[in-house]
Amino acid sequence: MESQEYALMDAVEHQLWWYRVLHLHLTDALKHAQGRLLDAGCGTGGFLARLHEARADLVLEGLEFDPNAAAIAAEKAQATITQGSILAMPYPPARFDAAISADVLCHDGVDPAQALAELHRVLKPGGLLVLNMPAYAWMASAHDRRVHNARRTTPGEMRRWLRAAGFVDVQVRFWNSLLFPAMVLQRKLLARGNAASDVAMISPIINAILLAIARMERHLPALPWGGSILATARVPRSSSDRTA
Repeated sequence: MESQEYALMDAVEHQLWWYRVLHLHLTDALKHAQGRLLDAGCGTGGFLARLHEARADLVLEGLEFDPNAAAIAAEKAQATITQGSILAMPYPPARFDAAISADVLCHDGVDPAQALAELHRVLKPGGLLVLNMPAYAWMASAHDRRVHNARRTTPGEMRRWLRAAGFVDVQVRFWNSLLFPAMVLQRKLLARGNAASDVAMISPIINAILLAIARMERHLPALPWGGSILATARVPRSSSDRTA
């Protein structure tokens, strides 16, 4: 990802509506997690900082490929931050009880199968994995090019990736559904030809409205569309669990 995008992320991830709602969805998915957690591709550490506030009982670690972003995360988050690649993580097998990776498998430098194999390796038997990915290849825009996204996906594809990597209890759903029509309008019509990043602070009033709508969605049944896809899965506890 371009260095300027990390700077933008660092500046807005504590207040921009999209990051705040993403962090709520990730925290919700981790409500039963215990022990040691890894944020694989932690960026500038915004989610780890939020998670520490919500779950001081967890032992938090972060892995980030970009050394400058890793340094920012080390200052921002109450976590141990390591610089390294999700494709060859510098951890022993079965180190973590849970792991998250938000909008990392979409990057052009990441092979999803190899990254999932590494996440499977470093999780304990029964360990929880939470993934977030951008939805729909046809929604690719200038923002994707700025952050070096090579892929956007579907729930079916995410299920296949996770099962092929050996995960079980796979659950996949869309989010950012209520605002998705506005997202399509903005990206495919209004911003056509605009190379600016989506990661930028907006009017506080508009930010508050979008945040309220997106937070309300958390309490509604999942809809069959959305701008992002959240998946949970776990490592089998035994060989019989693997084949169940």
